Amino acid sequence: MTFTPDEITAIWLSLKVATAATLASLPLAIGVAWLLARRDFFGKALLNGLVHLPLVLPPVVTGYLLLIGFGKRGPIGQALDACCGIVFSFRWTGAALACAVMAFPLVVRAIRLAIESIDPKLEAAASTLGARPVLVFATITLPLAIPGILAGAILGFAKALGEFGATITFVSNIPGETQTIATSIYSYTQVPGGDAGAIRLTLVSVAIAMIALMASELLARRILRKASDL
Repeated sequence: MTFTPDEITAIWLSLKVATAATLASLPLAIGVAWLLARRDFFGKALLNGLVHLPLVLPPVVTGYLLLIGFGKRGPIGQALDACCGIVFSFRWTGAALACAVMAFPLVVRAIRLAIESIDPKLEAAASTLGARPVLVFATITLPLAIPGILAGAILGFAKALGEFGATITFVSNIPGETQTIATSIYSYTQVPGGDAGAIRLTLVSVAIAMIALMASELLARRILRKASDL
């Protein structure tokens, strides 16, 4: 199977975008998941709704909202460009942002379920022994939630890898800059004789997703095995 230079660029860009989106969203997802799982506060239902909103909104709407807020004329985009020189619109960083937003609900949900499955008595016991909340989280909650964190990260990576609607709306489909595997497949379907290229990239996408899922399963099993040996 021979790939064209544009296809190789699209594959590499997809991996870079998906990795950046996953790593950037993971710390915030852990914090939000812990907040939703362990704390009751005014506005919790609203926060939960906002977190899961990208799942129910059409991806094009999410992409358009990102364009309004983070575009060159958007308030957040203008502020970031002026103070830090960061530009999202029509850049690969914008594709990563769109993918992170779309994948965020899946990451939060997986981590939240993992935290909720942890017996609160373990955390309470550590607190009664004088451990501060940050120490309890770092030494009890976080290690026990690692399988869920891994699952969330892999789900987020897979979602980011296949994201299309929000990405193409926010950053368009620019070869070499924002054209990922998904948008490249779309381009192939719009031209006569593009079936071969679309099939090649589809097979690559399936292969990457399967490798990621199997790696996640192996890591989760290894972590659980080590935890049971302790």
